[in-house]
Amino acid sequence: MGVEWFGFGYAALVASGGIIGYVKAGSVPSLAAGLIFGGVAGLGAYQMSQDSKNVLLSLIASGTLAGLMGYRFYNSGKLMPAGIIAGASLLMLGRLGLKMLEKPHNP
Repeated sequence: MGVEWFGFGYAALVASGGIIGYVKAGSVPSLAAGLIFGGVAGLGAYQMSQDSKNVLLSLIASGTLAGLMGYRFYNSGKLMPAGIIAGASLLMLGRLGLKMLEKPHNP
């Protein structure tokens, strides 16, 4: 087991996106969503660091964001922020899928 660096990076990206949305546009909903989803993704990354098969929380956060931000990207066509977060969420979903398929390591 090791630290789930990809998960923590994803969580930081999501949280910083919310902060940037607040700073640039004064959007409190962006700030709240970014911090909440970033926090949930960070907690999921922590859980995966403890047990690499414990992917449920990360799966919920990245799946929800992939759907929501993918929908926003589809409607707006704007790469920032919806396209970036949707793409990162899809990559995270793929990584989590691979984690679920991994065979357990023998100690």
